[in-house]
Amino acid sequence: MMLSVARSDVKEAYMKRLRSVWGLLGCLVLLACIAQGAQSPTTDPVLGMHATGATGEKRLIVIFADFPGLARQFPMQAISDRILKFVGSYFYAASYNTMSFNGETAGPYVLPHPVEYYRISMHNVQVDPTRVLALIRDAVAAADNDVAFTEDSYVVLALGATHTEYGMIGLCGYPGMLGWSNAAALPAPSGERLRNVAIFCENAHLGTYVHDIVHMVGGVVDGTRLTPCLYDHDLQAQQQQEGDLSEVVINMGYWDPLSSHFPYDRTLPPTGLSSWTKMRLGWIDPAKVALVTPGETVVVRLDPLSDPDSATLAIKIPLTADTYYLVENRQAIDSDVNLPSSGVMVLYADDTVSECRNGASPVKAIDANPEIAYLMGAAFDLEGERVFVDAKHNVAIVLLEKADLSYDILITTSVVAGQNSP
Repeated sequence: MMLSVARSDVKEAYMKRLRSVWGLLGCLVLLACIAQGAQSPTTDPVLGMHATGATGEKRLIVIFADFPGLARQFPMQAISDRILKFVGSYFYAASYNTMSFNGETAGPYVLPHPVEYYRISMHNVQVDPTRVLALIRDAVAAADNDVAFTEDSYVVLALGATHTEYGMIGLCGYPGMLGWSNAAALPAPSGERLRNVAIFCENAHLGTYVHDIVHMVGGVVDGTRLTPCLYDHDLQAQQQQEGDLSEVVINMGYWDPLSSHFPYDRTLPPTGLSSWTKMRLGWIDPAKVALVTPGETVVVRLDPLSDPDSATLAIKIPLTADTYYLVENRQAIDSDVNLPSSGVMVLYADDTVSECRNGASPVKAIDANPEIAYLMGAAFDLEGERVFVDAKHNVAIVLLEKADLSYDILITTSVVAGQNSP
């Protein structure tokens, strides 16, 4: 079994939009402020390309932005707690206690225009970036006297509007709707500069906060978003109802908030991040990744991905210079408590793919049980499908035994697996 993934890139589409006549002024302002603060390309033989600044204490600024004639439906304290307390603790746990947020709030500020002035499409590929830029610039200007903006801070605009009124429930401005091909910094009226901005409606799911803040934390390396959306943008453009990603999560299902903002049951908090996303963020110690070359035969004990005390968090099997398998053990504990199921996930990654367009994705889950929709049964397990074989690359992955929450996994050749697998 092997996945064919074509190279795709959405960046040029966004930049064409930014060069439109309507958006020319905003584009000129944005591109005139090129900063030198983007992360440098960092490649580790185990982790691959990954973020260099996703650890330590990070400043998170929440700006409450209201609109004329529109009353908030949710208390600001509740929104503040969701972002600074839940999201903060989520990232601390997901990073294995290596990254934390130092949060602050400002506002509320009433923006100069009604919400209709800033309203955008619920479909990513149809969003007018000039409206996103206008919202960010007006909110930053309103808060400028009270906030000391810096380029390495993460800024969250907490809107006094729901997705019905604004159009999209949450988004990342940069790196996102305003592009990511340059390390663009936005100037505040004071002359201070900021780069990382996300926008959320007041009824945003907790997973939506995680999804778009992960975009900011991953950042940009060599013109590529390290942690892009893992749902298909073209399929998302066809959805009829905001937030309904059931037919869009073709790459990673409900196994990573970058794929789906919420878990299979949207009344629950989000599930944990996949090993691919954690490696892109530099959160997995390379010493906790078992590197196995095709052709080798080894047995690896794989511990739960969400457990900070795990000795081995992932198995990586390089196929080419740019493609590889990741094997991870997902158990319903810690940040993974809201998984669609549990077991061993096999992921196919292709570093030549930067964004999820037209069926291509930088990472895809191998589906152990395609009869269950939306990759809900994608995990391999002893009681179900326990063998994965890629004859083309002469690789086989065989689940042998389970000890408590860990698995003994045989990585071998397809020939050996064909002869000896159960």
